[in-house]
Order: sequence, then structure tokens, then C-alpha cells
Amino acid sequence: METQADLSAEMKGISDRYAEALKNGRGPETMPRLDYAPYRSSILRHPTKNLHHADPETIELYSPAFGHQDVHALESDLTIQHNGEPQGERIIVAGRVLDGDGRPVAGQLVEIWQANAAGRYIHKRDQHPAPLDPNFTGVGRCITGDDGSYSFTTIKPGAYPWKNHLNAWRPAHIHFSMFGSEFTQRIVTQMYFPGDQLFPLDPIYQSIVDQDARDRLVAEYDHELTSPEWALGYKWDIILTGSKRTWTENEAYGDAGDEE
Repeated sequence: METQADLSAEMKGISDRYAEALKNGRGPETMPRLDYAPYRSSILRHPTKNLHHADPETIELYSPAFGHQDVHALESDLTIQHNGEPQGERIIVAGRVLDGDGRPVAGQLVEIWQANAAGRYIHKRDQHPAPLDPNFTGVGRCITGDDGSYSFTTIKPGAYPWKNHLNAWRPAHIHFSMFGSEFTQRIVTQMYFPGDQLFPLDPIYQSIVDQDARDRLVAEYDHELTSPEWALGYKWDIILTGSKRTWTENEAYGDAGDEE
């Protein structure tokens, strides 16, 4: 079985070739590569045939519609969803959803889901030997304010192993979903935490070969957001369009994704 050293050497080779291409005048890649070889299952996770347009009106007939009356303010606090306190480090994650010109996107449904403090999801396919937390489900949602702001109180997720290669671990992260004005506009991304030692070892994170683009997925510690004697604060803005946009999973189409 391949080791982390094997994968790290392969990723370094890709990074070195990308750096050389930049020196030779090639433009930066702001989106993940369609098929990033060190991420062994990426060939199974991206389209291999031409995409077909679907009738959005037909899809909307079978898709949920969300409004302020459907999302309670308490749904943004993942630490109060059960009878007891969840285990782990309590954190606040907040920021703004903005368009490419810095304008706020108000009334946006934002959902998150994540592993618990031990790095385990409540999902039947997650069977690695880490404890489940009976007081933590790991899902929440909110509606952005007039200034595009969102805020979640949750538990810092743990790293977890996966089967890409021997001794493969994913950095701690939180999944984010935004729905736009229609269900068919949904986009999904991931937020990471600063200083994670697993960044250089993770093929999913490294599939975005440009460092500036990778950095836009990493939240900043914010001491003003930190609540005294309660929770550390992290700030993370989500940019939906433009050259500084946040990577989203459904835009993982290589160079073609930058042209749309």
C-alpha cells in the first residue's frame, strides 16, 4: 500500500511543476484540478462526460423552498441541540457571504455539517474507532443578515483517517452549503483552521495547486469574535464570484470552471 511519503513526493512534484509554469507566464489556477492524481478517488468523483442542462422549473417542483419562517435562530447553535453539553472545544465561526464586488448577499440559506471533536461523523459509513458524542449531531443552518453575515456556535471538529493511502488523515474542517435563490443554485465548500499540520499531507486540500486560492479556505482566528470564558472565534468570509472567489465543489471543473 502507498505511504504518506509516496503521496507527499507526488504532490511535491505537481507543486514544483505548477511553480515552474507560473514563472514561465502561466496564469494562476484558482480552482482544484478536475483529476488530481494523488487524490486517488477523484477520477470517480468528477464528471467524465459532457454535462446536460436540466429544466430548472421542473426540478424546483420537487425541491424544497426555504424562508425565514423555516429556519429558527437556534439552529445556528450546534451545542444546544441535545440534553447535555457536547465534548470538545467550543468555537464561534462567523463571517459574511459576499459577491465578487464585495456586496453582501442577504437572505442566503447557509448550512454546515462536520465531524465531532473526535473526528467522527454520525453516518453509517463512518465506522472508524472514534467515539460518537450523544450530545452532538454536527449539523446546523442559518439565514444571512442584511449585511450578508452569518454565525455558528459549534465544536471544533477533529481530524479523521480516510482510505486514500496508508496513514491518510484529513485536516479538521467544516462543510458549508449555500442555496442561492433556488435549490438548483446550491454550492458546497469546506472551511479549514489555521496552522493545521495536515495541510501539506492532504491531497484534497492540495488539489488546489495555487497557495493563494488554498488560503481562502482557511479561517482566521479573531480575538474580537472570541467570547470571554466561552468560545474561541474564527472569521471566514465566503466570496461567491470574481477572481477571489471561494472554491466550491461543484466548480471543480479545472480551467473550464473559471470560464463560466
